[in-house]
Amino acid sequence: MKRVAIIGVSSSGKTTLGKNLSRKLGAASVDLDDLHWEPNWKAANDLEFARRIEAALQPEAWVVSGNYTRVQNLYLDAADTLIWLDYSFPVVLKRVLSRTFRRVIKREMCCNGNYESLSGTFSRDSIVLWVFQTYKKRRRTAEVIFQPENLSHLKKLRFRSPRETQKWLDSL
Repeated sequence: MKRVAIIGVSSSGKTTLGKNLSRKLGAASVDLDDLHWEPNWKAANDLEFARRIEAALQPEAWVVSGNYTRVQNLYLDAADTLIWLDYSFPVVLKRVLSRTFRRVIKREMCCNGNYESLSGTFSRDSIVLWVFQTYKKRRRTAEVIFQPENLSHLKKLRFRSPRETQKWLDSL
């Protein structure tokens, strides 16, 4: 396990797992949100985003965390392991709410130097609203990827609870 991709719906814990796993493996940690977002929540154009990903994948070993289907071939084709954090909607909802309000209250930086705001939490661009809008679609997309005939070169690990994920991580 040298090149790992972690997928899952927003707020499932991809970045946290990616950082922890990369430390255990001695691999580079690549957070796609950090590569996608520019200051003031401006999205990088697709060409620049792809360039950043390709540069981040230069090390021999890496762990990519993120869910950007339009560029997933850049890392899934080169990966040897795919991890899917397939958590229930209540788990993800609890996580997005607690994470968002913690970031707002503590002014925690995220996504390449950006900050979440209380007004943003209740806007049409809210990450909370995004979870409601994309949860089912993201799960369907992951289901397709996890079919045995798709990306058969990958070792595929599917975790259905944070406890299961942590138990696996602790076993490494």
